[in-house]
Amino acid sequence: MNVLDRLRIVLIQTSHPGNIGASARAMKTMGLSDLRLVSPVRYPSAEATAMASGADDLLAGTPVYEDLDEALTGCRLVMGTSARQRSLRWPQLNPREAAAALIEAAAQRPVALLFGREQSGLSNEELDRCHSLVTIPANEAYSSLNLAAAVQVLSYELRMAALERQAPAVDTSADLAPEDQPASAEALEDFYAHLERALIHLDFLDPNNPRHLLRRLRRLYGRAVPTVSEVNILRGILTAAEKGPRR
Repeated sequence: MNVLDRLRIVLIQTSHPGNIGASARAMKTMGLSDLRLVSPVRYPSAEATAMASGADDLLAGTPVYEDLDEALTGCRLVMGTSARQRSLRWPQLNPREAAAALIEAAAQRPVALLFGREQSGLSNEELDRCHSLVTIPANEAYSSLNLAAAVQVLSYELRMAALERQAPAVDTSADLAPEDQPASAEALEDFYAHLERALIHLDFLDPNNPRHLLRRLRRLYGRAVPTVSEVNILRGILTAAEKGPRR
């Protein structure tokens, strides 16, 4: 399998259908084919088809999801694009660094690159799903970059990273036992939900206060890229903690 085939470009609540079509065109020129839409404001659209300009086949096969979880099913690594750093800092990469990391991870399992709304970008909840952020180092005096243009920049860097890798992608995960495979995005979400419940049960987390703690913990475990077995161990510890001390 071509390593680029394992890379998902996910557009979230895109307002202008032309940006969807232009993004499909940008992807196809660089050999990417897996475009996914989450709750687009207006789609399908003749404007999207027109802007695809020859990438109609890619657009025709693009699935539309109601929520982000469905679009990320099975992903090992998730990165989000952002024009600015947030109050709680995420690990931040430039496009070249991000592309190299995504291509390396895609040799084993699907990965995803998220693009947010044209006006406001990704929400904090969507950033919670990301292992790191990607920021295009644009001109500080005028850093406004069209959504499809941003997709083009990242698609180019992904293609270059794939070409530099030279050898065809080898699915090294095939040599690992199932329990040693990296945990999927949905398994991690189940773990984070369990972690939140346990911390509330232990009175370590007040659910009525801002939840920066959970975001910091997400970043910690995201950097670790835990395996299926490791997530099961962590959830076992949480279950034991919820039961309280042994009498």
